[in-house]
Amino acid sequence: MDYRYGSHTVYNIAYHFVWVTKYRDKVLTGDVALRVRDLVRQTCEIFEIKILKGVVRKDHVPILVSAPPHMAPSERMRRIKGRSARQLCEEFPLLKKRYRGRHFWARGSCCATVGQMTEEMIKEYLEHHFEPNPSDHFRTEDEQRVLDPSPDFQSI
Repeated sequence: MDYRYGSHTVYNIAYHFVWVTKYRDKVLTGDVALRVRDLVRQTCEIFEIKILKGVVRKDHVPILVSAPPHMAPSERMRRIKGRSARQLCEEFPLLKKRYRGRHFWARGSCCATVGQMTEEMIKEYLEHHFEPNPSDHFRTEDEQRVLDPSPDFQSI
């Protein structure tokens, strides 16, 4: 696994984002497609988002990224779409005329997380640390010891 490091975090979080043009118009060709790619790269660099793989299609952009945990996925999408729409409408007068109000991208997007560990791997890791108890799926390390309950916790 390729872990990334922040000042107080170690993470490996990957997202698959897909967003489309307004009305699914096939306008992401030629210079517009190249400019979209550059704008997405610039925005991702600003927000410490690492592009793992992506492509600019004629009517949508699917991209696989690794991103730090301090910003919500919806906020990342908002910034990428907003910044690119603003710049594209300024640089291409025909797009500005076609998409009044800087609404170049359709509302919404698709976001899916991509995991390196399967659910089975995580369950196996957690079961390794405790004695199996099928009725309890979220335990503390102290629960595996047999101790008398403390008087402080009897009233809870």
